[in-house]
Amino acid sequence: MPIRSVPGFASVATPEGGKLYAPSAARNLEPLCDLLEDIAPPSGRALEIASGTGQHVIAYAARLPGLIWQPSEVDATRRTSIDAHASDTALDNIRPALELDATAPGWAQSVEPVDFIVLSNLLHLITEDDAKTLIREAARALKPSGKLCIYGPFMRAEELTSEGDRAFHASLIAHDPEIGYKDDFDTIDWLQNAGLDMSDVIEMPANNLALVAQKPDF
Repeated sequence: MPIRSVPGFASVATPEGGKLYAPSAARNLEPLCDLLEDIAPPSGRALEIASGTGQHVIAYAARLPGLIWQPSEVDATRRTSIDAHASDTALDNIRPALELDATAPGWAQSVEPVDFIVLSNLLHLITEDDAKTLIREAARALKPSGKLCIYGPFMRAEELTSEGDRAFHASLIAHDPEIGYKDDFDTIDWLQNAGLDMSDVIEMPANNLALVAQKPDF
């Protein structure tokens, strides 16, 4: 399927020595690491969807050394950055970045089943149909008892709850009327329709949410 255009203001990354750096990734990294320490399984295989620059996955791998981390990204330049970030560490639990469009139907068949999937700051940049596809495929890629964590900005009961969120959502839909913030309750419905059980809804800094769902053990 064609890759939709992501607005440049929503995904700012600066090149430096073969790697990309995104200020937004640095800002939310510590709270995300703390979150994953609380909810991730202690061992197994983990998939990060839309790994971006690679800043997140190297921090996750350092904080959660019992997991083998598979970063993924649809954009080739960002896959190069992910691998460059990983090569600058002494970590042996990060696999080379995988080319993956997580909005494409059927992608779950191309990856090994995993115990944990994490996705941050993507749902507001894709369409509702693409978000549903991503969630369905993620559910299929999970092993029984595996968990999916989706982090980012959301509408709360169809309301935007801060001036910053209202402005950002407006700029997104001005770029593409089919993208923008997703509703928290709608997303929970999509998770449950994909066969997952809700584990937690966690308030995060900067008015973000983490939605945590688990695949039944059967």
